[in-house]
Amino acid sequence: MTVRENLNKVLKDIEKYNPRIIAVTKYYGIDRMMEAFNAGLRDFAESRAQESIEKINNIDDTTRGQSIYHFIGHLQTNKVKYVVGFFDYIHSVDSLKIAQCINLEANKKGIVQKILIQVNNAYEPQKFGVCPEQIENLIEEVSQMKNVELVGLMNIAPLTDDINELQRLFSDMHKLKEHFNLQELSMGMSHDYKIAVENGATMIRLGRILFE
Repeated sequence: MTVRENLNKVLKDIEKYNPRIIAVTKYYGIDRMMEAFNAGLRDFAESRAQESIEKINNIDDTTRGQSIYHFIGHLQTNKVKYVVGFFDYIHSVDSLKIAQCINLEANKKGIVQKILIQVNNAYEPQKFGVCPEQIENLIEEVSQMKNVELVGLMNIAPLTDDINELQRLFSDMHKLKEHFNLQELSMGMSHDYKIAVENGATMIRLGRILFE
């Protein structure tokens, strides 16, 4: 199956909801990114700072200039300088320390960086993200920063076939997004995007289902 054929299937699944489709290209090369671009996709996500920047810089100027880039990996403080300003959105802000580092770097570069707060509402110890109880304090701190713009929340749901559990987790994320009056809700991947869009996802991050 081509990316265009796979994308058309996804579009049929989500046509009632119209979320932004972010093509997760971290495991795929420039040729597959170009295939996705030619199929109509404009949003691309990567998770490794320097490696992804090198890859994206090797794309032709026209394609690169017309694309929007999302950083979705865990961000370490020593990688912030590479990511800020290069990626349009950073989805994986999971602590006050990282938000402060992003704000400082964005200030140095004279820009305002769009960010999302990563929420671990399944309380999985192996995953990054703030617990729901910590969100309000973090939002208060971030709202005082002049060089970041908080646009939404992000989560990574457990790999489970329990539809009821996924419904609950995604629904809770939507309630948090509405409670804090945020614009974006980044949730849902290849295995659970249908449930995510039913529960208010505005961004879905798709890799395998588009490229395989």
